[in-house]
Amino acid sequence: MDTLNIIFALLSIGLGAFGWLAPKYTMETLNLTGHTDTMGMSEISASAGALFVGMGMGALILGTPAAFAMIGFCWMGAAMGRLTSVFRDGATPKKWGFFAVEAAVGLSAIAYNL
Repeated sequence: MDTLNIIFALLSIGLGAFGWLAPKYTMETLNLTGHTDTMGMSEISASAGALFVGMGMGALILGTPAAFAMIGFCWMGAAMGRLTSVFRDGATPKKWGFFAVEAAVGLSAIAYNL
């Protein structure tokens, strides 16, 4: 396990912690405010939060190149979903910015570990 892989894992854990532990903040950042049902916060906590925390923790525990490459595949999945939204729902600077981060982390983790 080396420094770059630890950074990939900690980035996943850190960003996931916001979604998991601060779902209201995450929803505001993603322009998802105005929902009165707590299911939205639950979904953010799970899919945009604890999922990424678990992914990063799992890679650190396993410590294999395949585990760290999986971080990249997960981030690329997020990038693919974001890009789909850009073309389906319309482009915004925020969407392009999130896509750029997701793709950069994803491609870097995959290229570094495969």
